[in-house]
Amino acid sequence: MSEQSNIESILTESRVFEPPQSFDERIGGAYIPSLDAYEELYKRSIESPDEFWAEVADELDWFEQWNTVCSSDFPDVKWFEGGKTNLCHNCVDRQINMGHGDDLAIIWEGEPYNGTPEIRQLTYHDLHAEVCRCANALKELGVNKGDVVTIYMGMVPELAIAVLACARIGAPHSVIFGGFSSQAIADRVEDAKSNIVITCDGSWRRGSVVPLKDNVDVATELTELIDTVLVIKRCNNDISWQEGRDVWWHDICDQQDEDCQCESMDAEDMLFLLYTSGSTGKPKGIMHTTGGYMVYTYLTSKWVFNLIPGKDQVYWCTADVGWITGHSYIIYGLLPNRVPTLMYEGAPNFPEPDRFWDIVERHKVTQFYTAPTAIRAFMKWGDEHPSKHDLSSLKVLGTVGEPINPEAWMWYREVIGNNACPIVDTWWQTETGGHMLTPLPGATPTTPGSCTRPFFGIDAAVVDDDGNEVGENEGGLLVVRKPWPSTLRGVYGDRDRFIDTYFARVDGMYLAGDSARKDERGNFWIMGRIDDVINVSGHRLGTMEVESSLVSHDSVVEAAVVGVPHEIKGTGIAAFCTLASGCQPSEELKDALRKHVGEEIGAIAKPDILKFTDALPKTRSGKIMRRLLRDVAAGTDSNQDVTTLEDFTVLAKLRDEE
Repeated sequence: MSEQSNIESILTESRVFEPPQSFDERIGGAYIPSLDAYEELYKRSIESPDEFWAEVADELDWFEQWNTVCSSDFPDVKWFEGGKTNLCHNCVDRQINMGHGDDLAIIWEGEPYNGTPEIRQLTYHDLHAEVCRCANALKELGVNKGDVVTIYMGMVPELAIAVLACARIGAPHSVIFGGFSSQAIADRVEDAKSNIVITCDGSWRRGSVVPLKDNVDVATELTELIDTVLVIKRCNNDISWQEGRDVWWHDICDQQDEDCQCESMDAEDMLFLLYTSGSTGKPKGIMHTTGGYMVYTYLTSKWVFNLIPGKDQVYWCTADVGWITGHSYIIYGLLPNRVPTLMYEGAPNFPEPDRFWDIVERHKVTQFYTAPTAIRAFMKWGDEHPSKHDLSSLKVLGTVGEPINPEAWMWYREVIGNNACPIVDTWWQTETGGHMLTPLPGATPTTPGSCTRPFFGIDAAVVDDDGNEVGENEGGLLVVRKPWPSTLRGVYGDRDRFIDTYFARVDGMYLAGDSARKDERGNFWIMGRIDDVINVSGHRLGTMEVESSLVSHDSVVEAAVVGVPHEIKGTGIAAFCTLASGCQPSEELKDALRKHVGEEIGAIAKPDILKFTDALPKTRSGKIMRRLLRDVAAGTDSNQDVTTLEDFTVLAKLRDEE
C-alpha cells in the first residue's frame, strides 16, 4: 500500500437526501428519473462507450460524419476522428435552422444598479448577427484559422460574442480572467504566440472601474507580440490610445456584414487554450479540441442541470467566462441546449448583499450554479438577505470550484432551496472540460459534502501509487481509467509537462491531483489536493475534512487549513477561521473549536495554530489561496505568484497579526 493511500478519513456524514418527490413535476420531467436508471445507463456507457457517445453526438450537427468514435488511449486520445463540425454553428445556427431564432439565448445584467438594472437580451438571431460581425472584423484584422486570439474582458455580452466568433472562424481563443495582472497577460500571450488582444476600456466591480485596457497597455510593454488591441467601450473611463494598434469594437464590428460562413473544423482541431496557474512554474496552457468537448459539455449541461427547452427555464452560472466553468457552463454547454443563459457583470454584494437573490427573483432563475466560497459568504452576510426575495422559481442548485462543507451544503439546501431543490455538487477541472463526478437531480441520493457518483462514461477510482483500488473510506489518489470525450489534449508547447503532470505517476490513468475516498454507498469524497494532505505524526489528514469539522461549529462560516512545520510532529495544523455574524474572537472560542475538532475527527486533528480573520486570501474566482496561508503560518516571506489575489489587504492584515 502506498503512503498516499494511508490517509485518515474519520469525519463522517450520515445524512442522505433522496431527490425531492416533487422534482419531476416542478422541472418538467427528469432525464434520469431514478438511481436504477442511472446505474443501468452508466453501465452501458462504460461497457459500450462508442455506442453511447455516438448516440449523443448524433443529437448535434456535423458537416461530415466521423470515422471512429474514440481512437487511441491516454495520453494521446482522439474523439470523433474524421468528423467535421463547428461549435459556434451548434450553439447558434443550429437553433435558427430548427426554427428557434427568436428564442432567448443570453440574458445579461450589468453591475450598476440605480433603481433600474441594466439588462440586455439577445435572441439566437441577435447573437448570430453580432457573432458574424465580430468574426468578419477579426478576419479584417488579419486573424486566420489556427491563430490564437487572446481575450481579456469583463463579463459583458461581447465576451460571449468574441468567444463564439473565434470558434466560428476556427481561431482558438485564450480567455484570460479580468482579475489577472499585466504580467500574467504578457506571459500567456508569449506562450500562446498570440498577437491580438480583445479587451474593454474597463469593467465594473463593486462600483469601481477595473482598468482592463490600462493592464493590456502595460502588457504590450512586456511583450513585443501584441500588434492589435480591439477595445469594447464599456465604462467610458479615460484610457490611453495608440493609433495603428488600438481599434474600437464599434468602429470595426458595427460596419461588418451580418453573415459569416462557419469554418469546417476537424473534431480534433483546437477549440481553445485555457491557462491554469499553479503555485510554482509558468501557467499551463490546457488544450481542448472541438468535437469531443462539444459533445461532452452538451450532455453534461443537459442532464446535470436537467435543461429542458421550452419550459420557461432560465439558467444562471455565476462564474466568469475567464474560467473553465464559464467556458463550459455559461456558453458552450448551454446554448446548444436552448435554455437562456444569464450573465452578470459584477459582485454578489453590490450594491447590497442581496444582489444575487434579487437577480434570481427578477429573472425567475430555475437553475443556479455557484461556488462554495460564495455560499459561505452568503451564510456570513445573514439569512435576512435571501429571505427578502421570492426564490420559488429555483428548481436545481449546483456547486462548483472546490468541495463544499456539509454545513454550507445544508444552508444552501434549506435557506436557498427551501428543502425542495436537489443540489448537484460537481467535481471537475479545467483539464477535464466538463463534469466528472456529480449527482443527477432526479436520480441521485445526495449526502452533504460528497460529489457522489461518476458521470456517464467516467471510469473514476481511488487508487494507490500502483493503480490498485483502495478499500472503502480509505484515502488515495483520484484517477480516471478510461478516456472521456473532453479529455485535455495537451499542455500547449510542452509535451513533457503534459505527460509528467497527468499520466506519469499512475501508469495508464489520468491523475487528477486530488486525494479522495469512496464510501460504502459508492459515493466519492474529495479530500483536497494531493499537496494539501498533512502528515501529522505519521497520520495523513485531508485538509478538507478538518475544514469541514471547523465549519460545522455554529461560530465558524469559513475555514482554511494548512500544514506548518512542527519540531515534534513534523507537520502541525494551522487553521484560519472566519466567524459568523455576532461571534467574537476569544481564547475561549479557540479552545472550544479545538475541542470540537477533536470530537469530530480525533485529537490528532486539533489545530496547533488557530487564527481568526475577517477574510481569507482568495482569487477573484473565490478559491482560497492556501499556499499563501502556509507562508503566513510558517512566518516566512512569500515569493509566490499573487497576481490572482483579489484583495491584497487581507494578506497584509494576516501578516500584521503575527
